[in-house]
Amino acid sequence: MAGGTAGKKGARKPYFRGNKGPARASRAGTPKAGGHGATPAADGLVRLFGSHAVEAALGNPRRRAVRLLATENAERRLAEVIAAKGVAVDRATPGDLDHLLGADTVHQGLLLEAEPLPEPSLDELVRAAERSGPLVLLDHVTDPHNAGAVLRSAAAFGAAGLIVTRRHSPPLNGVLAKAASGALDLIPVLPVQNLARTMLDLKTLGFRLIGLEGTASAPLEDETFSGLSALVLGAEGKGLRELTRETCDRLVSITTAGPLASLNVSNAAAVALHWAALQRRRSI
Repeated sequence: MAGGTAGKKGARKPYFRGNKGPARASRAGTPKAGGHGATPAADGLVRLFGSHAVEAALGNPRRRAVRLLATENAERRLAEVIAAKGVAVDRATPGDLDHLLGADTVHQGLLLEAEPLPEPSLDELVRAAERSGPLVLLDHVTDPHNAGAVLRSAAAFGAAGLIVTRRHSPPLNGVLAKAASGALDLIPVLPVQNLARTMLDLKTLGFRLIGLEGTASAPLEDETFSGLSALVLGAEGKGLRELTRETCDRLVSITTAGPLASLNVSNAAAVALHWAALQRRRSI
């Protein structure tokens, strides 16, 4: 079970494939933009590709754009937001972008070089949680597709923000941004050095920490998500680490009924966040 987030039935852990690196070498002077490394490129910039990720970044006043590589069709599609941002555009062909990103990358004719977003403070996330949905904490979730999908669900269901471990988490660019479908520029993300210590800080501030664990006897469906709350999800295949589990206020599992009882971390996050959104709506 990815992240220990599946239903009660199964102990089966899904297989997670690693990311394929870019298939071809990048041009001189332009770092690879696939976002597979642990940190931004040596020049400090992040590379974002795909229509939703690039459009959201261009529309985000907190995101400083440096250079946009775009095909003629892609530039035409985003002409309004490009003009509003005032970013320089370098015309590229699909083959140029394939060469930079790898032939299997779905770039949709767009590659944006930009500065990383400023990190929010914990106080900012707490204030956001007071106005909206729960925080989401990821414990060593390393797959960028899964982390991006969690971020997308967080945006869809009104989560207040995402907290990740500074190490053992994917970089906030490239593949993750594409999987997040624009949510990277919509939901604040705070990397922290020590997740358990941050959890204790949140508990001191009145948060209820709900860990998703497939072996837990308590069902997610009993949670009302009243007051300040945070969902805690574990790594692909490994689940929550021991200290993370012990720091949670309650461990819950998602009730399942089919022959396959396990969910990966991104699917489990979507189910839990949807349930939290329904409970908040019922309480209004």
